[in-house]
Order: sequence, then C-alpha cells, then structure tokens
Amino acid sequence: MSQKFQELILSERPVLIDFFASWCQPCKVQSSVLNSVKENIKDQARIVKIDIDIYPQIAAQYSVRSVPTLMIFKKGELLWKGSGVHDVKTLTELLENYS
Repeated sequence: MSQKFQELILSERPVLIDFFASWCQPCKVQSSVLNSVKENIKDQARIVKIDIDIYPQIAAQYSVRSVPTLMIFKKGELLWKGSGVHDVKTLTELLENYS
C-alpha cells in the first residue's frame, strides 16, 4: 500500500486523503460531508479514504494523531492538513484553489 500511496499523492490533480477509523463517530460525519464535496468538485480532485487501523504505517508516516485528519496532496507535496470535521464549503474551496 505504501508504494500505491506514493503513486496516488504524486497525481497532477489534487488528492484529498481522509484518514479515518471505523469506530470514530466524527469520521462518519466527515464521510457524508466528503460525499457532497465529491459532487461539487467532480473530476477536479480525488478523495481517498485510509483506515488508520488497516494502514497504521501510513498514518504514522504522516503524523496522524487524531481522526478524522484530512490532507491535500498534489505532485507529492502536502499542501494542506487539518484535523477534525470540516464543512463542505471549506473543503470544496480548498480543492478548487489547488486544482
């Protein structure tokens, strides 16, 4: 997965990574927000969910201390990172700005 993750974040278009856990209640809220964001941005960016319990090494590599933690990458560069639940408008604008 680590190699695949590296290829993913090297994308020419922005990639929003949602680090989550299945037991995390705020993560469920964030997930429904991300569904709306996806509808707004269409193909301008990708949204990928990574379960920290399945891929703890990736979470550790990127210093994920709490869930949900969101990160936006483009061409391998971390452009933005935020913990906690974020709203549709904020995330849509961030992804549009980085497109």
